[in-house]
Amino acid sequence: MKKTYFLILLIVTFACQKKEATPQNQTAKDIHSFSNPVEAVVKHLDLDIKVDFNTQTISGKASWQIDNSSKGNEIIFDENTLNISKVTLGDDEKETQFKLGDSFEFHGKPLHITIEPNTTRVNIYYNTTKDGVALQWLKPEQTADKKKPFVFSQGESIWSRTWIPCQDSPSVRFTYNAKVTVPKDLIALMSAVNPKQKNNTGVYTFKQDKPIPSYLMAIAVGDVEFKSIDNRTGVYAEHSVINKAKWEFAELGKMVNAADKLFGPYRWGRYDVIVLPPSFPYGGMENPNLTFLTPTVLAGDRSLTSLLAHELGHSWSGNLVTNATWDDIWLNEGFTTYVEHRIGEEVFGVKEAKMQDILSRKVWEVNLDEIGKDSPDSRLKVDTSGKNPDDGLSDIPYEKGYAFLQTIEAAVGRATFDKFLTNYYNDHAFQSITTEDFVDYFNKNLIKGDKSLADKIKLNDWIYKTGIPSNVITPVSEDFNTIDSIQKTWRKTGVKGLGQKIKSTNEKQHFIDYLPKDMTVKEMTAIDKEFKFTNEGNFVVKRQWFIIAIQHQYKFAYPAIEQFLTNYSRTGSLTPLYKEMVKTPEGKTWAKQIYAKAKSRYHATTVEAVEKILI
Repeated sequence: MKKTYFLILLIVTFACQKKEATPQNQTAKDIHSFSNPVEAVVKHLDLDIKVDFNTQTISGKASWQIDNSSKGNEIIFDENTLNISKVTLGDDEKETQFKLGDSFEFHGKPLHITIEPNTTRVNIYYNTTKDGVALQWLKPEQTADKKKPFVFSQGESIWSRTWIPCQDSPSVRFTYNAKVTVPKDLIALMSAVNPKQKNNTGVYTFKQDKPIPSYLMAIAVGDVEFKSIDNRTGVYAEHSVINKAKWEFAELGKMVNAADKLFGPYRWGRYDVIVLPPSFPYGGMENPNLTFLTPTVLAGDRSLTSLLAHELGHSWSGNLVTNATWDDIWLNEGFTTYVEHRIGEEVFGVKEAKMQDILSRKVWEVNLDEIGKDSPDSRLKVDTSGKNPDDGLSDIPYEKGYAFLQTIEAAVGRATFDKFLTNYYNDHAFQSITTEDFVDYFNKNLIKGDKSLADKIKLNDWIYKTGIPSNVITPVSEDFNTIDSIQKTWRKTGVKGLGQKIKSTNEKQHFIDYLPKDMTVKEMTAIDKEFKFTNEGNFVVKRQWFIIAIQHQYKFAYPAIEQFLTNYSRTGSLTPLYKEMVKTPEGKTWAKQIYAKAKSRYHATTVEAVEKILI
């Protein structure tokens, strides 16, 4: 029965997605949501919840204002591992019937609620369980200060339904108000306008008046402080981290100003960041008003703050204009990577931008080597049917998407493309669109029937075909050319003094990426003595160096590798190391030993990713 239902769902979805474009104001069908927003859709959420660290649960009421456009007798929500205790309708809270459908892997269950044709409010009473993927509960010893507990959420892609009953699709947008009750010695923060300091009640209220999709619903509760950077930016972090974070992110205001100048006004009011404990599974998460950030970016020299430019870029591509389905994720990540690079060029200069271009291309090529150039996953428009959409998220939508937009810029000129992008963001502000919507807009507003321009850009090759298109631009960096020359001679001249020539994180990363594949342990030792990569490199440099160390069995680095894999839960940075380790029987045994020690500190998404490697 389950398989038949799911197959029908996939067939219907595929048929829906084949159409040329989604008409304005019509919600795209999302195969990863049980909801049917065309018939009844949420518009606003009033959330009243209590955060309980003793039971590690969130409980309360999600009160949804809805548009029952079909005047039908049912609305469907998504839920996964929640306990639903009661559902009522309207302000007078008339109790109504509800039932849960069959469970599907990754997706949870549909929550069917009986409504009336004139229903405008649905109140769902519920509590979370320990199986909810979105919430990570930390004991005091798992935090930086090691004094108070901490909890944070991670909703992307389909995990918000594990802490709030919702229509969990990027195609459905809503505003929200929230009342959150927490222990009095902690502060609550959300993806909304946030308090700057604790109060003495433990009750915090929030307002997000811009319509957002459910995956951008976010909460963090802990013992954190706030420090301002400028009049609209600031940072939250634990006491032992706050001063380092403020110094590291000193140029955050400049980044927001640069993005304003490039692509139109920042529409979200404030832009703050919170540095989370090490178990946060990503580099950053672009939750509106409050980017969630890994502590691994705190390098002490501001060398890794390009990550901030990426998360800031999502304030335009992703948060303002959102992919309507997870098959369209490149509309979020490819555009944002382009914006990130443009912000970086504006703030840090052209030389920096050229180096970042080379590094981006390297990431794309490595990813292609791993999945195969003919893999359907190497297309920009992907197919996540029957999958956890997280599994469809590789480096392809980021780096191939970025290279595609570079190709357009080169074809039409930067000034023309900037104007197009600004209009694109303005015309689709606070909307969710499909790839076909973008293609339609692109053809009408940029190509305008010019066949020679269309042939030059090759949009179809980039979006719908595999591999690397023939018109891809080859990035060039004079600084990296110098390092390439050094690579050809250092084996003869020795490595002494190279640390004075190869200084920045970008330069070190490029040097490591192109070290000879037949290096000896003696050569590894000499390089490490000169650069101190093993013990003094920042997070990104260590990650790249440790991959080489594993490949060449450079055992001096093994204790540091184990510490690296144990201290952090940044999924995309840990998995390349585990993948290298399991290539040998000895390495696989070692990897399993480390994982056994680290598992309790990892986020659920990291656990899932690593366990797939260790099978």
